Amino acid sequence: MAAAKKQLFLGSFVHSKALDKLEFLHGAAVCVDQSGTIVAIERDCDEANAIEVLFPRLGWVKAEVVVVRAREGQFFFPGFIDTHIHAPQYPNVGIFGNSTLLDWLKTYTFPLEHSLSDPAKARQVYTRVIRKTLSHGTTCAAYFATIDVASTNLLADLCVAAGQRALVGRVCMDVQGSPDCDYYRDATAESALASTHASIAHMRTLDPTMSLVRPILTPRFAPACSLPLMRALGTLARETNLPIQTHLSENKAEIALVKSLFPPATTGATDDSYAAVYDAMGLLTPRTILAHAVHLTAAERALVVARGAKVSHCPCSNSALGSGLARVRWLLDAGVVCGLGTDVSGGYSASVLEAARQAALVSRLVGVTGGGKGGEREKLSVEKEKEREKEEEKEGERQKLSVDEVLFLATRGGAEVVGLEDKVGGFEVGMEWDAQLIGLGTVGEGGEVEGGEDDEGGNVDVFGWESWPERMAKWVYNGDDRNTKKVWVKGRLVHERK
Repeated sequence: MAAAKKQLFLGSFVHSKALDKLEFLHGAAVCVDQSGTIVAIERDCDEANAIEVLFPRLGWVKAEVVVVRAREGQFFFPGFIDTHIHAPQYPNVGIFGNSTLLDWLKTYTFPLEHSLSDPAKARQVYTRVIRKTLSHGTTCAAYFATIDVASTNLLADLCVAAGQRALVGRVCMDVQGSPDCDYYRDATAESALASTHASIAHMRTLDPTMSLVRPILTPRFAPACSLPLMRALGTLARETNLPIQTHLSENKAEIALVKSLFPPATTGATDDSYAAVYDAMGLLTPRTILAHAVHLTAAERALVVARGAKVSHCPCSNSALGSGLARVRWLLDAGVVCGLGTDVSGGYSASVLEAARQAALVSRLVGVTGGGKGGEREKLSVEKEKEREKEEEKEGERQKLSVDEVLFLATRGGAEVVGLEDKVGGFEVGMEWDAQLIGLGTVGEGGEVEGGEDDEGGNVDVFGWESWPERMAKWVYNGDDRNTKKVWVKGRLVHERK
């Protein structure tokens, strides 16, 4: 559903121009037409200037335009893009005990997902996760659903009704006994493919132009899928041009399991690496989203780059499940396109802002641990050792992701990961108005929050002397959904904080 009226947005606008550069537009005007598309951006333009200059240029009449103003201290920011989230797992956020990945799947995840074949329970969970993610400013999400067709289709229906962009994937997993989930799997590769076709057909009928919801092929991960199923999904991806989402190199035990299950002699892969298995099955494409990629080898990184596949960095779940420290700078250096994923419920929060915060913090740990290289160190002379320490310190500093960079990953980077970089992720003429209005708490001279405590900016206090880059840092490190005042998708208001 598009915006009902033409809209004029006035105030401060912040968005990424490049990986390491935020652009600040103050006192600006953005015009959004009835289709939700940005048709004009004017600097130093108030409402009077817009009416006098912009409206005639666009052929707009004042009476037909809704005006939305950001108050002092508020700013418009592009909607967040969650490149990896398991919708049915939302009730389990924060519940993972002392588990690692494979135990966690068996103990917590598969039982919950299996239970969502109950339509009432599925509606309850999916309605809540959509509302929650919208409240955190997530305007687009790449959702894993379950193996159940009706439940998957319901998730797509609810996304359209709520106005959230989504890639919705019916999960494929047909391997008996691996990893210990015989009660929750596809009976055969053929039945998995048939169920996938059924969900694709439903979504194409639901949203024929795929303006909001798109189907995405979703082999859960290699250990849960047979070779015939993965090959069939690779063929389907080639025939339909549909995107793919799966997991890659999240956990060392998982990687060892893949090596034992898929030797090159059976897959035809060039080697026994995890990425090579997917490549042999036709699942590494420019439309593939690979969640995690924590333990990639240099050869796997090169393969991902060669195939144009993308990576969803999930720092919250990588830490919560003890999977490891993903080397995002190392990926970016090679040209791997990266976005952020909450990975609910391995991740403990449905907030992409929290993922951005943790991405910044985890990158600092990567820096002090030598980028996760490990291994034996060559013995050097005292002088050479000092030189090496200086180089390592310099390289460690370079591993750190800045505020500007994690916000890029949360928006422009994520947009490219899900294949929507020409539509969303920034404020440009021709792009669609997927945006959030952010309000930070402004502290008055007496120490009170201006507008009253009910209007506070959560944990973020702005005293007035901070620069705009400093305000963005405060938001990244202290912000939450209390700062997200309004959210729009394709020009439609889909969330408003009361």
